[in-house]
Amino acid sequence: MSGKHNSNDLAQGLKQRHVTMLSIAGVIGAGLFVGSGHAIAAAGPAVLLAYAAAGTLVILVMRMLGEMAIASPDTGSFSTYADRAIGRWAGFTIGWLYWWFWVLVIPLEANAAAAILHAWFPAVDLWAFSLLITLALTGTNLFSVKNYGEFEFWFALLKVLAIIAFIVVACVAMFGLVPGSQVSGASHLFDTQGFMPNGLGAVLAAMLTTMFSFMGTEIVTIAAAESKDPGKQITRATNSVIWRICLFYLVSIFLVVALVPWNDPALAEIGSYQTVLARIGVPNAKLIVDIVVLIAVTSCLNSALYTSSRMLFSLSKRGDAPAVAQRTSKAGTPYWAVLLSTAAAFLTVFANFVAPAAVFEFLLASSGAIALLVYLVIAVSQLRMRSQREARGEQIAFKMWLFPGLTWLTIGFIIAVLTVMALREDHRVEILATALLSIAVVAAGLLVQRKRGAAGKAVLDH
Repeated sequence: MSGKHNSNDLAQGLKQRHVTMLSIAGVIGAGLFVGSGHAIAAAGPAVLLAYAAAGTLVILVMRMLGEMAIASPDTGSFSTYADRAIGRWAGFTIGWLYWWFWVLVIPLEANAAAAILHAWFPAVDLWAFSLLITLALTGTNLFSVKNYGEFEFWFALLKVLAIIAFIVVACVAMFGLVPGSQVSGASHLFDTQGFMPNGLGAVLAAMLTTMFSFMGTEIVTIAAAESKDPGKQITRATNSVIWRICLFYLVSIFLVVALVPWNDPALAEIGSYQTVLARIGVPNAKLIVDIVVLIAVTSCLNSALYTSSRMLFSLSKRGDAPAVAQRTSKAGTPYWAVLLSTAAAFLTVFANFVAPAAVFEFLLASSGAIALLVYLVIAVSQLRMRSQREARGEQIAFKMWLFPGLTWLTIGFIIAVLTVMALREDHRVEILATALLSIAVVAAGLLVQRKRGAAGKAVLDH
């Protein structure tokens, strides 16, 4: 598979339509279609405030990341920028944590997809579907980045069309134009114990949950490095993140809480989209949502394989991962990075079966706050890189708004959220597990750095 191509360079095989559609739908996962029901059940209609706060944070972080990525497109994205702006240990740490996050996503999404298929074809074991899906997408990722782009283009397009169709149907129902519909109007925003029935604390808890729904927005800055005009692609993606979050999340969630009482038990049991469609009277609502969720989780699994392999490739290029991970095929695909990431995912599945339940729960919890750490690292990197670039007299074409005030405000907000998570009993385990993992990775990074420094000094002395 390696042939004679050992230049260790990635191919620029992603077309403009691939990156465009990836940037539009990269933020849409099963959390929107199903998981949002739990957030609504906890916070009531005021869940809109939670989504607005989490979405604003993502918009600001993407603006900062866009500023750095347009100036220096790199498949390592924020990990590479942290390396340059904060120190090698920071790039090493956030790169490995991010890789670990997506490695854990692979078996989780495979199991979610397998559960839907198993319900349709009960004769086939759950593990068989999970294995088949993972191997199939690993195979497509191995051949060329164009395959990933093509699969993701169609997955993303179907997700976008599904949400637009939902919004249209729900809007028609809201105006009372659907014959036989059980729901209409927007009275449920206030008529069931008010807009904020469970208080501000519940909204805050919902925000902590919803924040992780947006993880994946940053993938476009990794993927754009494998396109022919990365700067242009990243600019488009970053500029469009505002309307994407408003349309896909705020508008669709608004329609859910307007049409269905927040305390309807079906929201948490079967998900927000299915509940609304069933109340409107759409035939085969469960089957429709199951198909959309299957597409969403398969898309997420596809992206997890791609993203984890590219981050491992970037770490390897910088000497922070095994050298074998930077080998590329004739098609410019880092096939060893893909295989190693998939193998690590299978090991976590194996751990789930053979290790005590507490071990696997700790592994899952260890990824709980990684999204916030990634956002924090992006903000600190942008703060330092912008100052460095201005000191060199560089012309900055794409800028973070209201710098440095808004960057500092974002950093403060992220630290406040992490503090709240540490204080809340339902999130404390995630913070502790992520903290322990981070400390271990930082220690490994500092050890590697010290060994390299000692080896370099020995060579110079010799």
